[in-house]
Amino acid sequence: MANRVDLEKQQRNIEEPPRTPSSIRSPAMTSEGSEHPRDSVADDQTVVDTPGSPDEVDAPGEPKLDEKTERSQYLVKWDGPDDPENPKNWSRAFRWYLTMASGLLILNATFASSSPSGVLPQLIQEFHLGHELAVLTISLFVVGYCCGPLVWGPLSEQYGRKPILLVAFFIYTGFQVGSALAKTTAQVLIFRFLGGTFAAAPLTASGAILADIWDADVRGKALAFFTLAPFAGPALGPVVSGYISVGGASWRWLFWVLTMFAGFCFCVILFTMPETYAPAIHKRKAIRKRKETGNDKYISELEAEDLHWKQRLENVLARPFTMLIREPMLMAITLYMSFVYGCIYLLFESYPIVFTEGHHLNAGESGLMFLPIFLGGILGVVIYILYFNPRYEKLIPIHAPRMVPPEQRLKPAFLGAPMFVIVFFWFGWTSYPRISLWAPMLSGLFVGCSVIFIFLSLFNYIIDAYLMVSASALASNTVVRSAFGAGFPLFATQMYNKLNPRWASTLLGFIALIMVPIPFVLFKFGPRVRRTSKYAPTFD
Repeated sequence: MANRVDLEKQQRNIEEPPRTPSSIRSPAMTSEGSEHPRDSVADDQTVVDTPGSPDEVDAPGEPKLDEKTERSQYLVKWDGPDDPENPKNWSRAFRWYLTMASGLLILNATFASSSPSGVLPQLIQEFHLGHELAVLTISLFVVGYCCGPLVWGPLSEQYGRKPILLVAFFIYTGFQVGSALAKTTAQVLIFRFLGGTFAAAPLTASGAILADIWDADVRGKALAFFTLAPFAGPALGPVVSGYISVGGASWRWLFWVLTMFAGFCFCVILFTMPETYAPAIHKRKAIRKRKETGNDKYISELEAEDLHWKQRLENVLARPFTMLIREPMLMAITLYMSFVYGCIYLLFESYPIVFTEGHHLNAGESGLMFLPIFLGGILGVVIYILYFNPRYEKLIPIHAPRMVPPEQRLKPAFLGAPMFVIVFFWFGWTSYPRISLWAPMLSGLFVGCSVIFIFLSLFNYIIDAYLMVSASALASNTVVRSAFGAGFPLFATQMYNKLNPRWASTLLGFIALIMVPIPFVLFKFGPRVRRTSKYAPTFD
């Protein structure tokens, strides 16, 4: 009798319209139900698990539940706001560890992308390459970034972050071994491309991990440390490879170093990083409940989708590009970040022209010229944490219980965008050999600082604006950015030799100047654009 009364109460609760937070209006889903719910508040709501067997539910005399109601009744989510399985309830120390570990994975990928720059002379000599073909060892790795995110980002939204990272890093480590043992030019280039494809997994999954484990009030601070990794890697790669070359070691030692680094990161993922994606945890929880109770009706969001494999494949491959095409704000952000990212990789070719040819530094010393970029990145992170992030945190109680509008994340770019323009004129017009090398070298300090401001603002904006499909948004962003990063080094040498460093840098400075209004326009018109978005929740 008690079970019957409880069942009637639960049925009445189910028949009531669900209460959704007034702070976030989720955009409409497709008719196929292909998109995940993106309401971060709704993810924390308690779902009552109904005990008992199916026989109890369909007992004679009891009203039969329709399929939709029954499915929602057994939908497994968090057991209340304090569920220990919820990554946002894990200890702060452990979440900071996961943040640093995710950054380490990014550091690995970006370090590997730029590291051959210091051993290019050895590759040219051993394989009788032209300079442009040798530069492909950098560009093809970054081209791999264009292919990988198309798969890794959406797959991480279907199967979770950890399985994708494990598979990708295991295979990526193998391709580093292949590069170290390569006997021909074709082998080197193919292994570099494939290595970049699998190294791209953390470029989308690691950023999504931060969205999984942090609320908006702390996410900006966590992302500040995390964002340093994509710029530390390219800056440190030429330093290490330059001194490997100067020390007389074979270029193959560089790839053995990359192999050991990749293998270490694989172990970090395997032994220390748990799954953080909420729907994947819910699926694991549903499987456990089915085994414990013998009731096969327990189901998770991912299982409830019940998509045909063709539709699932379409979601995986098409969603990033669909979002990029349909979302004007994502397209504008991606264009701006891609240009900035391409300029970073362009410096790998322009710095040797200015410092090696102009100031007669060796490969190791020339590699040290990249360190100010890394130090500028650290400076940018410190300024963000001490100045910009506290001001964002003050907005949280003002907007509570709503989320702070994503446009508030753009303010660091108001400083970073003009600064990025200035550094190109600074670097270009102090690049004369008769001027102390300290002048162009110190411009790198502000390159790093401005890039951190721009990327922190826009990364945070993407994550806050797209929430549960942020991995797909980051994937499309990464693909286009990587195309720019791969293409810019291919014409950098010719451009700097024919225009000379002064006018080549001036050209880039004027292009950067044209893009300065993008964060300001987004700040003013972003809310209006988001109201028309199919993927971004609104905050009004």
